[in-house]
Amino acid sequence: MKRRTFILSSIAGIGALSSLDRLIASPHLQQRAVDIAIITGGDIAKNVRAAVEAMGGMARFVPKGAIVFLKPNMSFPNPPEMGTTTHPEVIRAVAQLCLDAGAKRVIAADFPMGRAAQCFERSGMNALAASMKELTFVEIKEQAQFETIELPLGQEVKTLDVPRLLRKADVFINLPTAKVHSATTVSFGLKNLMGLFWDRRRFHVDFNLHNAIADLATVLKPQLTILDGTYLLLTNGPQGPGKTEQANTIIAGIDPLAVDAAGCGIGMWNGRSTAPGDVKHLALASERGLGSIDLSGMNVQRQTIG
Repeated sequence: MKRRTFILSSIAGIGALSSLDRLIASPHLQQRAVDIAIITGGDIAKNVRAAVEAMGGMARFVPKGAIVFLKPNMSFPNPPEMGTTTHPEVIRAVAQLCLDAGAKRVIAADFPMGRAAQCFERSGMNALAASMKELTFVEIKEQAQFETIELPLGQEVKTLDVPRLLRKADVFINLPTAKVHSATTVSFGLKNLMGLFWDRRRFHVDFNLHNAIADLATVLKPQLTILDGTYLLLTNGPQGPGKTEQANTIIAGIDPLAVDAAGCGIGMWNGRSTAPGDVKHLALASERGLGSIDLSGMNVQRQTIG
């Protein structure tokens, strides 16, 4: 079966979700020996490469000729050392691995809600774009760039406006940064998906925020999640400024919930040790069978590299 025909492979019988059949309800990738890779070291590119290699290499996720959609966090006008946005060197390393695997095109996109000029400049994205011509940066900014999809398994959210740009992609890689969040305890991979839809206000005003975020996991399923823990924002998130820690850590995995669960253990969020079950949207998503936050039965590879 071709990658682009998998839309209902895991939820057959509930009706078509939308035309985003390459990324929504994406194919289950056969698990390798390593479920989660946690890599720590002083070189960001080496950390990313080691994490992806532990997961079987980028060619496992990116076929030759593929169009790859990267979703970093680029929505705050702060330098990467503040821990509010994905480090540009993480994006560079992932993009290069995709190109090395034979990707036809690599796109990095986010929806900064009208602040793109400041966000892209101060977060280092403009400098990255200038130095890496093979990587295309896209500011999602107009409602015409979105299309409506249905969430048949959504408990709070029944429809969602997501970027049309996703339709052009064969591979979806989520690149969140690891930080604390005032409303959701932490903001990792699952929370980062909120940067992919038009009206975020609905999640805060119309819905139970935690259950609504869990709903995202029913349709938006990245083939790979790479959590950037280079700089952790430990207080006053998601925008900062706050207390930061240079953890120099990258976490990679197929199950987005498992990646987020591993992320809980790399920092003292708001000065406290946080178990995955303490994060409501992760607990709810796990209870609904959308992934696992129990790392005890997983093969978690931890490695420190020079």
